[in-house]
Amino acid sequence: MHVKICGITNLEDALAAIENGADALGFILAPESSRYVPIQTVSRLISKLPPFVTTVGVITSGNLEDIHALLDECPIDRIQFHGHFPLGTIQPFSDRAIQVIRMKDATSLEQFRPIPVRAYLLDTLDDAVAGGSGQSFDWDLALPAKRLGKIILAGGLHPENVKEAIQRVQPYGVDVSSGVESRPGKKDADKLKAFIQTAKEAL
Repeated sequence: MHVKICGITNLEDALAAIENGADALGFILAPESSRYVPIQTVSRLISKLPPFVTTVGVITSGNLEDIHALLDECPIDRIQFHGHFPLGTIQPFSDRAIQVIRMKDATSLEQFRPIPVRAYLLDTLDDAVAGGSGQSFDWDLALPAKRLGKIILAGGLHPENVKEAIQRVQPYGVDVSSGVESRPGKKDADKLKAFIQTAKEAL
């Protein structure tokens, strides 16, 4: 089971996640988020990480020019498109893109047009925030999404429910942010360890 720890803001949390077995780290590049990290800081953090760790930059807006500029300045491995992006903006980066599908009910998938990307991340639709709400959705809705390709399950996951979520959905991976925090942007070491260990052993 692949595990992504999102909302990383500092080196201590990044290294703790890696030491406990995380496969990927997510950095929020959206200024409106409470877990926002400037591009320059993300670049500095990535330079201090060990090899073979996948880094993901989460964006909520931007055009082709903006994304090319981001990649020139920050050596992230994947781009997580969280929001409404035209197909023409995502397609040039399809080999490194993760597309977020915000889940509310069965119509969330019916209205979604598949895009050629590396994986789809299912997160809970919350009109108040773009992500990291700590709210889960009906995991049964994730099952038909698996026909789209690799599915990463997110939204309201924490150490106490991640095992059940994985066993019910059997996704490619899981993603967590607020569920392992002591406060927005700061991870709780015990929750982090418990989440990763539980997820890795769930199947």
